[in-house]
Amino acid sequence: MRLSVESMLSGLDSGWKNLHWTCGLSDCHNKLFMRSVPQSSVGIRMGETWYCSVDCFVKATRNQLSVLAGVRSIDMPHIPRASIGSVMLSKGYITDEELRGAQAESRLHGEALETALVRLGLVDEWHLASARAIQWGYPVLGRDRISQSVDTDLPLSLIRTFSATPLHYSKSAKRILMGFVYRVEYSLLHSLEQVTGCRVEPCFITPTELHYQTERLEAARESREVVLEASMTATEMANVVGGLALEITARDASLTRCKDHVWMRLSGKRRMVDVLFRGRRASVARKCDTFADTGEGIRAVG
Repeated sequence: MRLSVESMLSGLDSGWKNLHWTCGLSDCHNKLFMRSVPQSSVGIRMGETWYCSVDCFVKATRNQLSVLAGVRSIDMPHIPRASIGSVMLSKGYITDEELRGAQAESRLHGEALETALVRLGLVDEWHLASARAIQWGYPVLGRDRISQSVDTDLPLSLIRTFSATPLHYSKSAKRILMGFVYRVEYSLLHSLEQVTGCRVEPCFITPTELHYQTERLEAARESREVVLEASMTATEMANVVGGLALEITARDASLTRCKDHVWMRLSGKRRMVDVLFRGRRASVARKCDTFADTGEGIRAVG
């Protein structure tokens, strides 16, 4: 019996020596034994870093929020190899005479060629979606494919900002099919992949299909969305995040920047909350992503 006890004590002593402070906050002063072990039921993990308490998480998050909130958001124009008019002409949607007439109308009224083509009744929105898909190199979703409701835990206010909607969302397959109307927003794709861990595939749809599908989205019951203005200080933002982390007993967190939004996702055992800090986009001249044909080549229409 004595040898058994000594053996047990020896094992405990070895376990104590192998323990080390693992909190990601360098100046953490929390010395509670159970909070020094990342596998325990307390603390919050963000990426590869684990914080032993909400207080440490808030302090660390404050610095990250300050950096992300200060990033200038700049829209980069997409310059396709072929103009929208050339694409429609090559697809047989319009004739050469109709294209020249639409170009003259667009110059006369100071409008984009796309607008003139629709106004003149030469093409419809599906033709435009198909042409944009060719310009961007992504597929256009057929009209018969948008017919199913989609359960989603994605922040819908963020997605709507980019005239987009999820058409398919499978957590088990780790795949999201995202439909865009006017342009593919790579910032959104990157942010979704960072936060959800899913592969996001873009495609093009029409404005009518966007509206129809948005109406059919069903938000997950266990998730909610909080949208705030990024005019708050980093300390105020971190305190809001900390309060929500306590409310849902958060165990995991993700933080990213998506255009002019700072997006924090907090996940607990049964609940999840997306916190969006919405800032002002940098005042940078942006050209419209539609292009008109002129006698001198391709020019951007602002």
